[in-house]
Amino acid sequence: MTTPLAQPRTFALSEIDTIAREIVDMVDAGDAILLSGDLGAGKTTLAKAIAAALGVHETITSPTFTLMNVYTTAHPTMKSLMHMDTYRMERPEELVEIGVDSYLGEPNTISLVEWPERFPDAWSGASRQWWFTLRGTGETRTIELTTTAA
Repeated sequence: MTTPLAQPRTFALSEIDTIAREIVDMVDAGDAILLSGDLGAGKTTLAKAIAAALGVHETITSPTFTLMNVYTTAHPTMKSLMHMDTYRMERPEELVEIGVDSYLGEPNTISLVEWPERFPDAWSGASRQWWFTLRGTGETRTIELTTTAA
């Protein structure tokens, strides 16, 4: 079986909900979705679409300044979404300070991290790591599943 998004795929921003549903169908509770890409590549936009695909009914905000937000989902197995952004973090110890360990790899939680490459070794507590790279600006983007790790 071919893993969806294993090959680079260009899509219109209007298709981002479809991409998000494909990602949600690929992952399991306890996994981490790791979104890399330049500023403006669409990481937060995709994160919001993933949250919607999981059935989050709250308004999703970028955790750039709060660092981490946790949402309740309507998904049958992924009951919580931990959404974080490491762009403004300077030290990996900050992850512990804000309580990431309480969520990463938890059996009812899916973790979604923007800028994970800032601390690439920090996500090993997840059941699986799904590293996605987003590229582009404007109305089209390219997404690629660059690695998975257990």
